[in-house]
Amino acid sequence: MSEVILKIENLSAGYGDFRAVHDVSLEVIKGEIVSIIGSNGAGKSSLMKVVGGLVAPKSGKVFYKGADITGWDPHKIVGLGISTVPEGGKVFGRMSVEENLMMGSYPRRARKHAPESLEKVYALFPMLKDKANDLSASLSGGQRQMVAIGRVLMSEPELIILDEVSLGLAPTVIKDIYATVRKINAGGITIILVEQDVKRSLKTSSRAYVMLKGEITLSGASQELDEEEVRKAYFGV
Repeated sequence: MSEVILKIENLSAGYGDFRAVHDVSLEVIKGEIVSIIGSNGAGKSSLMKVVGGLVAPKSGKVFYKGADITGWDPHKIVGLGISTVPEGGKVFGRMSVEENLMMGSYPRRARKHAPESLEKVYALFPMLKDKANDLSASLSGGQRQMVAIGRVLMSEPELIILDEVSLGLAPTVIKDIYATVRKINAGGITIILVEQDVKRSLKTSSRAYVMLKGEITLSGASQELDEEEVRKAYFGV
């Protein structure tokens, strides 16, 4: 039977009086790529911040491998094997590429394998090895995204959340990033794609959830979702 690696039950969350996520339930099967699609402000990132421990839920539960991790601190969640690549390819600009990558190996589970993990990242992104000693602030947007993804891989994750991985990047760079995402998944890592790009995310994922105003308005196998249905669920028209 397929193993549910992440399960969210009736989750609501927000900021002060503002409710960003309303009674959301979803599940992610181990080894798959799942898309969470929606326009800006749909609640996608807020939902994933709850999973990562950055936002406390107002109600509902988050389960990882059957264990209730609702409200856990972010460092404990990373230690379990859940890591997030935040929107915008954020890096430590005054640190070198290699220093940024090594920051990802701080979880206890990852420390002893850091040298081997680093070589795997360089094999995945050869450009980063060439720029290992360069300051990260000097990199292009696509290169910073590579560093952000590589840093997460250094933590030896089992589940990676990619938040708007294509945002602001050139089409050719996006194509390369998505090819890398598929390689990472082929290596056995489960992936959640948080995206506004409907066509690309549906093409890449096996299942998808569409969000609008903090709620899931449509879900199903990515290849079976009707384009018109997705449009209505996405825009609410």
